Amino acid sequence: MLAYRAARRFLSFSRFVSSSIPLRHLHQGAPRLDGNASIHPSAIIHPGAVLGKAVSVGPFCTVGSTARIGDGCELHPGCHVVGDTELGERCVVLSGAIVGADLPGRTIIGRNNVIGHYAVIGVKCQDLKYKPGDECFLIVGDNNEIREYTSIHRSSKSTEKTVIGDNNLIMGSCHIAHDCKIGKNNIFANNTLLAGHVVVEDYTHTAGSIVIHQFCHIGSYCFIGGGSVIAQDVPKYMMVSGDRAELRGLNLEGLRRHGFSSMEKHEECLQKNIHAQ
Repeated sequence: MLAYRAARRFLSFSRFVSSSIPLRHLHQGAPRLDGNASIHPSAIIHPGAVLGKAVSVGPFCTVGSTARIGDGCELHPGCHVVGDTELGERCVVLSGAIVGADLPGRTIIGRNNVIGHYAVIGVKCQDLKYKPGDECFLIVGDNNEIREYTSIHRSSKSTEKTVIGDNNLIMGSCHIAHDCKIGKNNIFANNTLLAGHVVVEDYTHTAGSIVIHQFCHIGSYCFIGGGSVIAQDVPKYMMVSGDRAELRGLNLEGLRRHGFSSMEKHEECLQKNIHAQ
């Protein structure tokens, strides 16, 4: 009996999908398609959208009027690309993710990025000083993996930008607030939370569940221990942990992994001691 009911539901859904008319056919014109784009019948593509070559758009996706989808992008079922948003070549947007917002300004995503399930990228900031109608911006580089439930917000005003560099791994449920500047090759473990205007340089590594206070500056090659609260700047090459985080020494393992020699580590240690004095 249960199998019979499941079969009936499946057949009803199949008939609905096969008979549905995508919104792009209900308007004058059609979206601009280049090459062998594959669009599921239930997807809603605005006539003003631009889709590149070999783009794949899954069931129940929406693509807004000013969105531009680069060659080889994959939009998985139920994801949404809205507002003035540009996806570079070969990006993958997984189910439930939202990229962009219907706000003044732009969201620009580079090439070869993966945006995880139910991530929210390029939406309005949570800064109460933001004035409705102001332009706000998010720029993401290339080769980033942004995992599930992560949120990355646009800038708080038109003179600022939220910027993410290249080759970063941003794990599940992280948050990057307005006006942050993130460099390249960083690893943010789950629940790494960055308040507004935080600067993170290159090759940093955070353990899980850490909080960084607004306007803090995190130097290259540093390591932040799990559960830490960062309320001050973290110098380059250092390892810190605690609530409030304290220096625990050089990030020797991180430096070794990135090819620093023993002499270079020693010199860095001496330099830090000189500056401390």
